[in-house]
Amino acid sequence: MSLTILQKPELSDFIHRLMPHYRVVGPVESNGGYAFDEIADPNALRLDYPTTILPPKKYLLPPRETLFKFDKTNGGYIEPAPQDRPTVIFGVHTCDLHAIQLLDAVFSTGFPDPHYLGRRNRTLIVGIECLRPCDEHSFCKSMGTLTAEEGYDLHLIDLGDAYAVDIGTSDGHDLLGLYASTTPAKPGEMQRLNAVISEKWPKFPYRLEFDVSDLPSLLSLSAKSSLWAELGERCLACAACTNVCPTCFCFDVKDEIELDLRHGERVRIWDSCQLDEFATVAGGHNFRKSRALRQRHRFMRKGKYILEAHKHLGCVGCGRCARACLVNITPVGVFNELYRQQEAGSTL
Repeated sequence: MSLTILQKPELSDFIHRLMPHYRVVGPVESNGGYAFDEIADPNALRLDYPTTILPPKKYLLPPRETLFKFDKTNGGYIEPAPQDRPTVIFGVHTCDLHAIQLLDAVFSTGFPDPHYLGRRNRTLIVGIECLRPCDEHSFCKSMGTLTAEEGYDLHLIDLGDAYAVDIGTSDGHDLLGLYASTTPAKPGEMQRLNAVISEKWPKFPYRLEFDVSDLPSLLSLSAKSSLWAELGERCLACAACTNVCPTCFCFDVKDEIELDLRHGERVRIWDSCQLDEFATVAGGHNFRKSRALRQRHRFMRKGKYILEAHKHLGCVGCGRCARACLVNITPVGVFNELYRQQEAGSTL
Protein backbone atom coordinates (compact mmCIF):
# COMPACT_ATOMS: atom_id res chain seq x y z
CA MET A 1 0.00 0.00 0.00
CA SER A 2 1.45 3.36 -1.08
CA LEU A 3 -0.35 6.08 0.86
CA THR A 4 -0.65 9.83 0.58
CA ILE A 5 -3.09 12.36 2.06
CA LEU A 6 -5.58 14.50 0.13
CA GLN A 7 -7.31 17.18 2.19
CA LYS A 8 -11.05 17.29 1.48
CA PRO A 9 -11.06 20.90 0.19
CA GLU A 10 -8.44 19.82 -2.35
CA LEU A 11 -10.74 17.19 -3.91
CA SER A 12 -12.76 19.81 -5.78
CA ASP A 13 -9.57 21.39 -7.15
CA PHE A 14 -8.32 17.94 -8.16
CA ILE A 15 -11.47 17.33 -10.21
CA HIS A 16 -11.38 20.84 -11.71
CA ARG A 17 -7.86 20.19 -12.98
CA LEU A 18 -8.90 16.85 -14.45
CA MET A 19 -11.95 18.07 -16.33
CA PRO A 20 -10.19 19.66 -19.35
CA HIS A 21 -8.33 16.41 -19.97
CA TYR A 22 -10.68 13.65 -18.80
CA ARG A 23 -14.35 12.82 -18.77
CA VAL A 24 -14.91 12.74 -15.01
CA VAL A 25 -17.68 10.42 -13.80
CA GLY A 26 -18.94 9.81 -10.29
CA PRO A 27 -21.99 9.30 -8.07
CA VAL A 28 -24.43 12.23 -7.96
CA GLU A 29 -27.91 12.68 -6.53
CA SER A 30 -30.56 11.77 -9.10
CA ASN A 31 -34.35 11.48 -8.75
CA GLY A 32 -34.24 10.78 -5.05
CA GLY A 33 -31.39 8.30 -5.36
CA TYR A 34 -27.86 8.20 -6.72
CA ALA A 35 -26.43 7.48 -10.15
CA PHE A 36 -23.04 7.47 -11.82
CA ASP A 37 -23.00 10.43 -14.20
CA GLU A 38 -20.57 12.80 -15.85
CA ILE A 39 -19.48 15.49 -13.42
CA ALA A 40 -20.06 19.07 -14.56
CA ASP A 41 -19.67 20.58 -11.08
CA PRO A 42 -17.19 18.97 -8.66
CA ASN A 43 -19.45 19.94 -5.76
CA ALA A 44 -22.10 17.55 -7.12
CA LEU A 45 -19.88 14.52 -6.46
CA ARG A 46 -21.26 12.46 -3.54
CA LEU A 47 -18.64 10.05 -2.26
CA ASP A 48 -20.81 9.33 0.80
CA TYR A 49 -23.57 7.77 -1.32
CA PRO A 50 -25.08 4.45 -0.18
CA THR A 51 -25.48 2.78 -3.59
CA THR A 52 -26.58 3.42 -7.17
CA ILE A 53 -29.30 1.78 -9.24
CA LEU A 54 -26.92 0.96 -12.11
CA PRO A 55 -23.27 0.07 -11.51
CA PRO A 56 -20.33 1.89 -13.13
CA LYS A 57 -20.20 -1.07 -15.53
CA LYS A 58 -22.31 1.02 -17.93
CA TYR A 59 -19.23 3.10 -18.82
CA LEU A 60 -17.22 0.02 -19.77
CA LEU A 61 -20.01 -2.09 -21.26
CA PRO A 62 -22.73 0.34 -22.41
CA PRO A 63 -26.35 -0.83 -22.55
CA ARG A 64 -26.20 -0.13 -26.29
CA GLU A 65 -23.19 0.50 -28.50
CA THR A 66 -22.47 0.66 -32.21
CA LEU A 67 -19.82 -1.87 -33.21
CA PHE A 68 -19.56 -0.59 -36.77
CA LYS A 69 -21.58 1.05 -39.54
CA PHE A 70 -21.85 -0.38 -43.04
CA ASP A 71 -22.61 0.95 -46.50
CA LYS A 72 -23.87 -1.48 -49.13
CA THR A 73 -23.14 1.04 -51.88
CA ASN A 74 -19.39 0.62 -51.65
CA GLY A 75 -19.24 -2.51 -49.53
CA GLY A 76 -17.33 -0.74 -46.78
CA TYR A 77 -17.77 -0.40 -43.06
CA ILE A 78 -16.64 2.17 -40.52
CA GLU A 79 -15.81 1.51 -36.90
CA PRO A 80 -16.80 4.34 -34.53
CA ALA A 81 -13.94 6.50 -33.32
CA PRO A 82 -13.08 6.17 -29.62
CA GLN A 83 -14.12 8.98 -27.32
CA ASP A 84 -11.66 11.85 -27.49
CA ARG A 85 -11.00 12.05 -23.76
CA PRO A 86 -10.15 9.20 -21.42
CA THR A 87 -12.40 8.67 -18.39
CA VAL A 88 -11.85 8.83 -14.64
CA ILE A 89 -14.57 7.14 -12.56
CA PHE A 90 -14.67 8.38 -8.96
CA GLY A 91 -16.35 6.73 -6.00
CA VAL A 92 -16.38 3.06 -7.01
CA HIS A 93 -17.36 0.89 -4.04
CA THR A 94 -15.28 -2.18 -3.29
CA CYS A 95 -18.03 -4.55 -4.45
CA ASP A 96 -18.00 -2.82 -7.84
CA LEU A 97 -14.20 -2.94 -7.93
CA HIS A 98 -14.46 -6.73 -7.67
CA ALA A 99 -17.15 -6.74 -10.36
CA ILE A 100 -14.94 -4.78 -12.76
CA GLN A 101 -12.11 -7.25 -12.17
CA LEU A 102 -14.46 -10.02 -13.24
CA LEU A 103 -15.48 -8.11 -16.37
CA ASP A 104 -11.80 -7.55 -17.17
CA ALA A 105 -11.21 -11.30 -16.95
CA VAL A 106 -14.24 -12.12 -19.10
CA PHE A 107 -13.47 -9.69 -21.90
CA SER A 108 -9.69 -10.19 -22.00
CA THR A 109 -9.56 -14.00 -22.21
CA GLY A 110 -10.57 -16.40 -24.95
CA PHE A 111 -11.46 -13.95 -27.70
CA PRO A 112 -10.43 -10.55 -26.31
CA ASP A 113 -13.13 -7.95 -26.90
CA PRO A 114 -11.58 -4.83 -28.49
CA HIS A 115 -14.59 -2.64 -27.72
CA TYR A 116 -14.61 -3.34 -23.99
CA LEU A 117 -10.82 -3.34 -23.72
CA GLY A 118 -10.53 -0.10 -25.69
CA ARG A 119 -12.73 1.67 -23.15
CA ARG A 120 -11.14 -0.10 -20.19
CA ASN A 121 -7.65 0.93 -21.24
CA ARG A 122 -8.80 4.55 -21.38
CA THR A 123 -10.49 4.47 -17.97
CA LEU A 124 -8.96 5.15 -14.57
CA ILE A 125 -10.75 3.90 -11.46
CA VAL A 126 -10.83 5.82 -8.17
CA GLY A 127 -12.35 3.62 -5.48
CA ILE A 128 -13.87 4.65 -2.17
CA GLU A 129 -13.70 2.55 1.01
CA CYS A 130 -17.14 1.68 2.38
CA LEU A 131 -17.34 2.53 6.09
CA ARG A 132 -20.98 1.52 6.64
CA PRO A 133 -23.41 -0.87 4.92
CA CYS A 134 -25.35 0.52 1.97
CA ASP A 135 -28.62 -0.85 3.38
CA GLU A 136 -30.22 -4.11 4.52
CA HIS A 137 -29.76 -5.68 1.08
CA SER A 138 -25.97 -5.47 0.83
CA PHE A 139 -23.97 -8.52 1.86
CA CYS A 140 -20.47 -7.71 0.63
CA LYS A 141 -18.84 -8.98 3.83
CA SER A 142 -20.31 -12.44 3.25
CA MET A 143 -19.04 -12.46 -0.35
CA GLY A 144 -15.52 -11.31 0.53
CA THR A 145 -15.82 -7.99 -1.30
CA LEU A 146 -15.90 -5.57 1.63
CA THR A 147 -12.30 -4.65 0.87
CA ALA A 148 -10.23 -4.60 -2.30
CA GLU A 149 -6.48 -4.78 -2.61
CA GLU A 150 -6.40 -4.28 -6.38
CA GLY A 151 -8.60 -3.25 -9.28
CA TYR A 152 -8.17 0.50 -8.77
CA ASP A 153 -5.73 3.19 -9.79
CA LEU A 154 -6.45 5.22 -6.66
CA HIS A 155 -8.48 4.31 -3.59
CA LEU A 156 -9.84 6.83 -1.08
CA ILE A 157 -10.45 6.20 2.62
CA ASP A 158 -12.38 8.90 4.48
CA LEU A 159 -10.49 10.07 7.58
CA GLY A 160 -12.92 12.87 8.45
CA ASP A 161 -11.22 16.05 7.23
CA ALA A 162 -9.06 14.31 4.64
CA TYR A 163 -8.80 11.23 2.45
CA ALA A 164 -6.04 8.68 2.72
CA VAL A 165 -5.21 7.81 -0.88
CA ASP A 166 -3.87 4.36 -1.70
CA ILE A 167 -1.99 4.47 -4.99
CA GLY A 168 -2.75 1.25 -6.85
CA THR A 169 -1.05 1.75 -10.22
CA SER A 170 1.56 3.87 -11.94
CA ASP A 171 -1.27 5.60 -13.83
CA GLY A 172 -2.82 6.53 -10.50
CA HIS A 173 0.53 7.82 -9.27
CA ASP A 174 0.89 9.99 -12.37
CA LEU A 175 -2.68 11.28 -12.05
CA LEU A 176 -2.02 12.49 -8.51
CA GLY A 177 1.33 13.97 -9.43
CA LEU A 178 -0.07 15.97 -12.32
CA TYR A 179 -3.42 17.14 -10.99
CA ALA A 180 -3.65 16.84 -7.19
CA SER A 181 -2.02 18.47 -4.18
CA THR A 182 -1.22 15.77 -1.64
CA THR A 183 1.10 15.32 1.31
CA PRO A 184 2.87 12.24 2.68
CA ALA A 185 0.95 10.36 5.36
CA LYS A 186 2.13 11.24 8.87
CA PRO A 187 2.19 8.75 11.78
CA GLY A 188 -0.94 10.29 13.30
CA GLU A 189 -2.81 9.94 10.01
CA MET A 190 -1.72 6.33 9.72
CA GLN A 191 -3.11 5.71 13.20
CA ARG A 192 -6.42 7.29 12.18
CA LEU A 193 -6.51 5.14 9.08
CA ASN A 194 -5.95 1.96 11.07
CA ALA A 195 -8.68 3.00 13.51
CA VAL A 196 -11.15 3.75 10.71
CA ILE A 197 -10.57 0.36 9.08
CA SER A 198 -10.81 -1.49 12.40
CA GLU A 199 -14.01 0.29 13.43
CA LYS A 200 -15.83 -0.42 10.18
CA TRP A 201 -15.75 -4.24 10.36
CA PRO A 202 -18.27 -4.74 13.19
CA LYS A 203 -20.76 -2.51 11.34
CA PHE A 204 -21.09 -5.02 8.49
CA PRO A 205 -23.00 -8.22 9.33
CA TYR A 206 -22.39 -11.63 7.82
CA ARG A 207 -25.74 -12.27 6.14
CA LEU A 208 -25.05 -15.73 4.70
CA GLU A 209 -25.50 -18.57 7.18
CA PHE A 210 -22.48 -20.43 5.78
CA ASP A 211 -19.02 -19.67 4.44
CA VAL A 212 -19.07 -18.44 0.85
CA SER A 213 -16.37 -20.96 -0.09
CA ASP A 214 -19.06 -23.63 0.27
CA LEU A 215 -21.41 -21.91 -2.20
CA PRO A 216 -20.34 -23.78 -5.38
CA SER A 217 -20.78 -27.20 -3.79
CA LEU A 218 -24.06 -26.12 -2.18
CA LEU A 219 -25.42 -25.15 -5.59
CA SER A 220 -24.22 -28.42 -7.13
CA LEU A 221 -26.15 -30.35 -4.49
CA SER A 222 -29.23 -28.18 -4.99
CA ALA A 223 -29.78 -28.66 -8.71
CA LYS A 224 -33.08 -30.47 -8.08
CA SER A 225 -34.27 -28.34 -5.18
CA SER A 226 -37.97 -27.54 -5.01
CA LEU A 227 -36.98 -23.92 -4.41
CA TRP A 228 -36.43 -23.33 -8.14
CA ALA A 229 -40.07 -24.08 -8.95
CA GLU A 230 -41.17 -21.75 -6.17
CA LEU A 231 -38.96 -18.96 -7.51
CA GLY A 232 -40.27 -19.60 -11.01
CA GLU A 233 -43.83 -19.10 -9.80
CA ARG A 234 -42.91 -15.75 -8.26
CA CYS A 235 -40.56 -14.44 -10.95
CA LEU A 236 -42.02 -11.90 -13.41
CA ALA A 237 -39.24 -12.50 -15.98
CA CYS A 238 -38.78 -8.73 -16.15
CA ALA A 239 -34.94 -8.95 -16.14
CA ALA A 240 -34.61 -6.12 -13.60
CA CYS A 241 -32.15 -8.25 -11.62
CA THR A 242 -29.74 -8.71 -14.51
CA ASN A 243 -30.12 -5.13 -15.75
CA VAL A 244 -28.80 -3.72 -12.48
CA CYS A 245 -26.19 -6.42 -11.84
CA PRO A 246 -22.54 -5.25 -11.95
CA THR A 247 -21.29 -8.64 -13.18
CA CYS A 248 -23.87 -9.65 -15.80
CA PHE A 249 -22.22 -9.41 -19.19
CA CYS A 250 -24.54 -11.22 -21.62
CA PHE A 251 -25.38 -9.30 -24.77
CA ASP A 252 -27.12 -9.61 -28.12
CA VAL A 253 -25.81 -8.35 -31.47
CA LYS A 254 -28.20 -7.05 -34.12
CA ASP A 255 -27.94 -5.46 -37.54
CA GLU A 256 -30.19 -2.43 -37.92
CA ILE A 257 -30.88 -1.39 -41.51
CA GLU A 258 -31.90 2.11 -42.56
CA LEU A 259 -34.98 2.70 -44.73
CA ASP A 260 -32.87 3.05 -47.89
CA LEU A 261 -31.76 -0.59 -47.39
CA ARG A 262 -28.19 0.47 -48.16
CA HIS A 263 -26.90 1.75 -44.86
CA GLY A 264 -27.00 0.35 -41.38
CA GLU A 265 -25.11 -0.48 -38.25
CA ARG A 266 -24.30 -3.46 -36.09
CA VAL A 267 -25.19 -2.83 -32.46
CA ARG A 268 -24.52 -4.64 -29.22
CA ILE A 269 -27.17 -4.42 -26.50
CA TRP A 270 -27.47 -5.91 -23.05
CA ASP A 271 -29.41 -9.17 -22.92
CA SER A 272 -30.73 -11.24 -20.03
CA CYS A 273 -30.89 -14.94 -19.26
CA GLN A 274 -34.20 -14.22 -17.51
CA LEU A 275 -36.00 -13.40 -20.76
CA ASP A 276 -37.97 -16.13 -22.50
CA GLU A 277 -36.23 -15.77 -25.87
CA PHE A 278 -32.69 -15.79 -24.46
CA ALA A 279 -32.21 -19.57 -24.76
CA THR A 280 -34.39 -20.01 -27.85
CA VAL A 281 -32.52 -21.51 -30.81
CA ALA A 282 -33.30 -22.45 -34.41
CA GLY A 283 -36.46 -24.48 -34.75
CA GLY A 284 -38.04 -22.73 -31.80
CA HIS A 285 -36.53 -25.01 -29.16
CA ASN A 286 -35.92 -23.29 -25.83
CA PHE A 287 -33.36 -24.84 -23.49
CA ARG A 288 -34.72 -22.89 -20.51
CA LYS A 289 -38.36 -22.30 -21.30
CA SER A 290 -39.61 -22.17 -17.70
CA ARG A 291 -38.87 -19.32 -15.34
CA ALA A 292 -37.81 -21.92 -12.76
CA LEU A 293 -35.00 -23.11 -15.03
CA ARG A 294 -33.97 -19.55 -15.75
CA GLN A 295 -33.83 -18.70 -12.05
CA ARG A 296 -31.73 -21.77 -11.37
CA HIS A 297 -29.40 -20.86 -14.22
CA ARG A 298 -28.98 -17.32 -12.90
CA PHE A 299 -27.99 -18.43 -9.40
CA MET A 300 -25.80 -21.25 -10.70
CA ARG A 301 -23.89 -18.69 -12.75
CA LYS A 302 -23.53 -16.30 -9.83
CA GLY A 303 -22.23 -18.87 -7.38
CA LYS A 304 -20.65 -21.62 -9.49
CA TYR A 305 -20.35 -21.42 -13.28
CA ILE A 306 -18.61 -18.04 -13.51
CA LEU A 307 -16.21 -18.99 -10.71
CA GLU A 308 -15.23 -22.14 -12.59
CA ALA A 309 -14.68 -20.23 -15.84
CA HIS A 310 -13.06 -17.01 -14.61
CA LYS A 311 -11.83 -17.59 -11.02
CA HIS A 312 -14.19 -14.92 -9.66
CA LEU A 313 -17.59 -15.38 -8.07
CA GLY A 314 -20.36 -13.92 -10.20
CA CYS A 315 -21.98 -12.22 -7.20
CA VAL A 316 -20.26 -9.42 -5.29
CA GLY A 317 -22.95 -8.83 -2.66
CA CYS A 318 -23.96 -5.34 -3.79
CA GLY A 319 -27.67 -6.05 -3.26
CA ARG A 320 -28.84 -4.25 -6.40
CA CYS A 321 -30.88 -7.19 -7.68
CA ALA A 322 -32.64 -7.51 -4.33
CA ARG A 323 -33.59 -3.83 -4.40
CA ALA A 324 -34.84 -4.08 -7.99
CA CYS A 325 -36.88 -7.29 -7.66
CA LEU A 326 -40.62 -6.61 -7.36
CA VAL A 327 -41.32 -10.04 -5.83
CA ASN A 328 -38.47 -10.06 -3.31
CA ILE A 329 -36.23 -12.74 -4.82
CA THR A 330 -32.86 -12.11 -3.19
CA PRO A 331 -29.50 -13.90 -3.33
CA VAL A 332 -29.25 -13.98 0.47
CA GLY A 333 -32.71 -15.51 0.75
CA VAL A 334 -32.07 -18.07 -1.99
CA PHE A 335 -28.62 -19.15 -0.82
CA ASN A 336 -29.67 -19.40 2.82
CA GLU A 337 -32.78 -21.42 1.96
CA LEU A 338 -30.70 -23.86 -0.10
CA TYR A 339 -28.32 -24.16 2.85
CA ARG A 340 -31.20 -24.88 5.23
CA GLN A 341 -32.55 -27.53 2.88
CA GLN A 342 -29.14 -29.14 2.68
CA GLU A 343 -28.74 -29.06 6.45
CA ALA A 344 -32.15 -30.68 6.80
CA GLY A 345 -31.07 -33.40 4.37
CA SER A 346 -33.57 -32.49 1.67
CA THR A 347 -33.00 -30.78 -1.66
CA LEU A 348 -36.10 -32.22 -3.31
